[in-house]
Amino acid sequence: MAFLRRFPRSPYWFAGFTLPDGRRVQRSTKQSNRKKAQSVADAWEKAAKLGAEKRFGEAQARRVVGEIYETVNNEPLPSKTAREFLTDWAEGRKNDTAPRTQQAYAQVVRDFVICIGERADRDISQVSRSDVAKYRDLVAKRTSIATANKSLKYLRVALGAAWKDGLSQDNVAAKLDTLKRRSDERAERRPFTIDELKTLLSHASPEWRGLILFGLYTGQRLKDLARLTWSNLDLVKGELRFVTGKTGRRMHLPLAAPLVQHLGTMKAGDNPTAPLFPSSAIIANNAAGDSRLSQQFHAILVDAGMAKERSKKETGKGRSRRRTVNAISFHSLRHTATSLLKNAGVSEAIAMDIIGHDSKAISRHYTHIDEVAKRAAFDKLPDITSA
Repeated sequence: MAFLRRFPRSPYWFAGFTLPDGRRVQRSTKQSNRKKAQSVADAWEKAAKLGAEKRFGEAQARRVVGEIYETVNNEPLPSKTAREFLTDWAEGRKNDTAPRTQQAYAQVVRDFVICIGERADRDISQVSRSDVAKYRDLVAKRTSIATANKSLKYLRVALGAAWKDGLSQDNVAAKLDTLKRRSDERAERRPFTIDELKTLLSHASPEWRGLILFGLYTGQRLKDLARLTWSNLDLVKGELRFVTGKTGRRMHLPLAAPLVQHLGTMKAGDNPTAPLFPSSAIIANNAAGDSRLSQQFHAILVDAGMAKERSKKETGKGRSRRRTVNAISFHSLRHTATSLLKNAGVSEAIAMDIIGHDSKAISRHYTHIDEVAKRAAFDKLPDITSA
């Protein structure tokens, strides 16, 4: 039978009991209350006996630990399976993340649960570093290193939540390194040349022509531009105002002359909340809109001879397939705008403020980039709509 004793200078009771291999040991119960300490000691002895009888599996271990926890804390031991916790966590992120991000969280959770198989029905505290490594490596094999590292990042957030909730002792995903990108994934994104931009416009539909011009002359993201309405424009002052979807940053940009000229060819209508780009707006307001819009832009690149057509495998749903990395995309218009501004002698602080990037130069030298400076910067950009 387990016994208790106290050592000088220690406030805690020590339990003595026999291990499965026959050795007698003494362990601190970390309890100063004798009754609670005895309960801990009895639970340890029970576990040792089960171990000696080779009947000490995970369920028994959880039961013993649960008994100790409830005795000491007067409440049941918090417990959830990995499947339950991760699924609930992903569902709960609907309240504090963008739909696209929440969908990505949910997809990673589903894939991880499938990857670890029956271990998903064990307690969340039993998720191991090797479980996470197995999933990370599987994603890298099927898709890309970049996608694998992003998936690992999402799991770090999820398992970090389990740790914060007291359901696990640590965040095993945080202890796992990201993978180094393969040489075939290091295709550098590059800006467009002026000739390429003119060719691109000649192959674009009227709506996509507008999106391309806005992408170049504002440097903004495709989904943000596709969601613009006429109310975001002040044609009298020649300004564009909106809030970015990714960062929530309020943007206030002067309209470059080529944009003003193009807007003059578009029918505004009587409804100020009508979208500038109706067909694209419908897609952009869908949770998976940015992917479908990117595919449409890629088709324009293919038509213009600037990209290769993707195979059916590469255009499948989800992120479970490897895709060819193209050096130019709609996002390259942001790089193009930045490059053109800097080549025209515009300071880094002003260029970064226009694009919407955080810049050390801005925080170090400026509290605000005035509209005069930004308008002067836009005036230095070349007109790609001219012959």
